[in-house]
Amino acid sequence: MAFRLRRGAGGDAMIALTAGALALNLLLVGGLVFLVAANGLGHFWQADLAELRLRDGSTLLGEIVDRELDLDARGEPRERVRVAVGNRDLRGADFRWVDVAEIESETLPRDAGVLERESWGRFYGTPVAIRSSDRVRVEGAEAVWAELPGLLRAKRDERAESVDALREEIRGLNREIERLRREGRDVAGLQAHYEDAASVLTTREAALLADQLVMRTADGREAAIPLAHVVRALRANELGAGGKLALYASRLWEFLAGEPRESNTEGGIFPAIFGTVLMVLLTSLAVAPFGVLTALYLREYAQQGLVVRCVRIAVNSLAGVPSIVFGVFGLGFFVYVVGGSLDALFFSDRLPTPTFGTGGILWASLTLALLTVPVVVVATEEGLAAVPRVVREGSLALGATKFETLWRVVLPAALPGVLTGLILAMARAAGEVAPLMIVGMVKLAPSLPLDLEFPFLHLERKFMHLGFHIYDVGFQSPNIEAVRPLVFATALLLILVVLSTNLTAILVRNHLRRKYAGSAI
Repeated sequence: MAFRLRRGAGGDAMIALTAGALALNLLLVGGLVFLVAANGLGHFWQADLAELRLRDGSTLLGEIVDRELDLDARGEPRERVRVAVGNRDLRGADFRWVDVAEIESETLPRDAGVLERESWGRFYGTPVAIRSSDRVRVEGAEAVWAELPGLLRAKRDERAESVDALREEIRGLNREIERLRREGRDVAGLQAHYEDAASVLTTREAALLADQLVMRTADGREAAIPLAHVVRALRANELGAGGKLALYASRLWEFLAGEPRESNTEGGIFPAIFGTVLMVLLTSLAVAPFGVLTALYLREYAQQGLVVRCVRIAVNSLAGVPSIVFGVFGLGFFVYVVGGSLDALFFSDRLPTPTFGTGGILWASLTLALLTVPVVVVATEEGLAAVPRVVREGSLALGATKFETLWRVVLPAALPGVLTGLILAMARAAGEVAPLMIVGMVKLAPSLPLDLEFPFLHLERKFMHLGFHIYDVGFQSPNIEAVRPLVFATALLLILVVLSTNLTAILVRNHLRRKYAGSAI
């Protein structure tokens, strides 16, 4: 009866309040993920191309990407549509808002198409001809659409075999020349070879641009676009559901596995995904032993007293230090002091060009390890404290030493707590951007930190990061409206990367929890 009275007096209300708070949190998180996914995943879908004839006599060709109700200057409601009209190099803008009342007619022209280009975004128009130098190779929309897929494949193969391969050879020659110069050897022969290869590359690039696709815009203007600059050509209104799904998958794969184009506003973000995941792994490798050993000393070996309490307070206080402060510390200590010393000791032949005395993925990972170590220390201490005292005493009573008890009994039992701290550290490391902007992250990295060149893992190289990619594309791009879906898509991918790394750690933690549940404690 007494229990019922206490519940009735306030227990049920508290249960309802906490459950409501949990439900609200889940609703907010789910709503955020849904909002990001809805705006990001729609970026890859190909809509129909609509030709809009307006009452003022002009014509627009593009994709209707948004509709909204608004008030006009007289306060009357009006409906308007946002049309992706592309052709930025001709019009100066990718989108245009049009009042529905201004539209006289709307059609879906069969011959119209969209070109995805290496630069200047998408081009909307109707193909007129394909020219090779001064010769008309194919003429007429139907003939051009029939010839275009084969010509684009041939152009991609030609570029891969003749231009990209030669560029890779030139990069190899450049590295070899730099190495010989550092060793003080003669580079005249290689330098001549390098200049010959550069001359051949210029000739091949010019030949690659000789074939051009002539397109006519909705307002009657013609533009000649080199076939080598066309990434994808689509006859959008002829695509069925299967074709659009295949195109969606192709664009999604390009986004995940491709290289960025046009200052990150086009193409893929694979270097940013790779840099983020590799940095999180390096951070985890650095922070796990450092944080766990610190917690073991504080909990198992240190003489409990005022000094240890002060150390704990200092560790906990580190969690509240702004992350940019860690970035400044990483720049001063890791880059200038440690990196500068490594350059002076082991890479003096490359000076004044720094090797480790500049920002790189190693220094960024160590900076984030310092930033996240309080989380690992606190979680590990809590895990160690949760191991019952009788377990330790039982092990010692059986003749085990303190180290054996700690290593074989206490630490395995505390592993779930350790991994919980590591999960939180990985999540924060994946989302941090501010300190990385100082110690090695860049907008565009020329090469990945991991490749086939010895020593394979290049810890001194700069890297790209998904968080900085979102900031750069979303807030530094001059064409904010065009890249907004890309920002949502990248944000969704960053959420998925964090969730996948955390899920992996949670599965490991649960496995260890089941393994040691009946053996150690």
